[in-house]
Amino acid sequence: MTDSLVLGPMMRYVDLTSASIWVETRQAARVTVTAGDQSWTARTFGVHGHHYALVEANDLEPGSVTAYTVAIDGEQVWPEEGSAYPPSMIATLTPDKPIKMAFGSCRTSVPHNEAGNSKHGVDSMRAYALNMAAGVDDVAWPDLVVFLGDQVYADVTSEAMQEFIKSRRDIEEEPGEELKDYEEYAHLYNLAWSDDANRWLLSTLPSAMIFDDHDIRDDWNTSLAWKHAMEATSWWQGRIVSGLASYWVHQHLGNLSPEHRDQDEIWQVISSHDGETELDISSVLDQLADRANQEPATYRWSFAREIGDVRLVVLDSRAGRVLDPARRSILDDREMEWLDGQMQGGFRHLLIATSLPFLLPAGLHHIEAWNEALADGAWGKFGAKIGEKMRRTVDLEHWGAFQRSFRRVAQMAVEVADGKRGKAPETVTFLSGDVHFSYVSEVERTSGSRIIQAVCSPIRNPLPRAMRFATAILSYGVASPVGALVARSAKVPNPPFRWSGLKGPWFDNNLAGLEDSPAGLRFWWERGVVVDGDHLSPRLDEVSTVTVSPRN
Repeated sequence: MTDSLVLGPMMRYVDLTSASIWVETRQAARVTVTAGDQSWTARTFGVHGHHYALVEANDLEPGSVTAYTVAIDGEQVWPEEGSAYPPSMIATLTPDKPIKMAFGSCRTSVPHNEAGNSKHGVDSMRAYALNMAAGVDDVAWPDLVVFLGDQVYADVTSEAMQEFIKSRRDIEEEPGEELKDYEEYAHLYNLAWSDDANRWLLSTLPSAMIFDDHDIRDDWNTSLAWKHAMEATSWWQGRIVSGLASYWVHQHLGNLSPEHRDQDEIWQVISSHDGETELDISSVLDQLADRANQEPATYRWSFAREIGDVRLVVLDSRAGRVLDPARRSILDDREMEWLDGQMQGGFRHLLIATSLPFLLPAGLHHIEAWNEALADGAWGKFGAKIGEKMRRTVDLEHWGAFQRSFRRVAQMAVEVADGKRGKAPETVTFLSGDVHFSYVSEVERTSGSRIIQAVCSPIRNPLPRAMRFATAILSYGVASPVGALVARSAKVPNPPFRWSGLKGPWFDNNLAGLEDSPAGLRFWWERGVVVDGDHLSPRLDEVSTVTVSPRN
């Protein structure tokens, strides 16, 4: 196989009649996707010496499943010659078909041998891919997989990533083993997505993505003090610009429907180029990334789409935060207004995908709410210093630590569930990751829609066993009464509703799925298990299932 294909193809946005296929090429080129008797071609665009194309396959038949090939400058490069995997497919959505979707977060990219699995566990995404490719009967083929943050770790790098860093700069100088620029981000994405099984999976399953902190740096936008500390370093400006620019290329662009893509300011620059040479967008993309960081209201990373009778809202809970303690919020005013417009009834299910769990275990939620009040001066200036220190040290920066936005979104969810924003759906369901354990919680209600929180984390990055025990105790043991007590001591108002666990927690590496079934919204979690020492061919095992039935 020619080396002109660097990364991909990746199947991204797919609807009833179109599909978007993303690739990175070795040189400037024309990329052609062929499916059946139809072909579509796109020219690459350049970013900091790299070359990318997004090919839109349109005028497809709804509900069709068609093998496709990729050619670069007329030479077929995909599928790979002699590939052990089935042909990559374009599978358009089928009208009125109930949704089937996978989701998860937090995946490190290390070898899949015994050493890698001993430290990081089995990659559940890869196990899923291998079992799909083998045609295992009970492995679902989702319509979409949603990655809920930490697709790459820019701050905790692997040995392979560190070797690449050493090949181009002194790793003893800032930012050390962390990423510095676009070139290093491009290599990190290559490490994350080039494994043969995962590459095949991503070439076939449509995907949607949103960042979390490790895509940029741990605790990204935890507080104003955190931001000031980062801005005082010699390397942060380069990190945030290259991180957001590479995110736009590798993740965000493929999230957009053709209609929303046409409205994107960077894509308009690309699509309006009619020259014979490749367009280099490095400068305009870096400018966008810098502006989006300094003025978050000027660019939206969140997006929404409708799949049959389900609305999926994928929410940025990192880049657009308001960090001023006087008006602290996970979402700025513009983003909150946008979300308010998306939180509507009239669908069978309303799914809100946000990397951070909206409903943490109740005890942890109370502790985060108390910590926010402490940092805001509820116990005086000395208490505020302690509160800020705790916020950054113990990662107390989820929705519970941004009470204004938590209460606003909670009110929206209740209004949808009560039928005040159109016909009430069967569920209002939050899908999340981040916390490195999985669980299902439900708001305690006797009427209206069921309000659910489902978490899948990690795909591959488990907590050490000692930390699992401590996390379980803090989340579901002492945190509950202690959290409520300390929150009251700081005069934090009670949450607008109560919630409790339906199932969990569990700490396995796993990939989750959901399916709209006749019995209700069914969730499942599956993990990879090594059998007879064969680390390269893990079996897929079920971890847990939950079915959320509609109220009569």
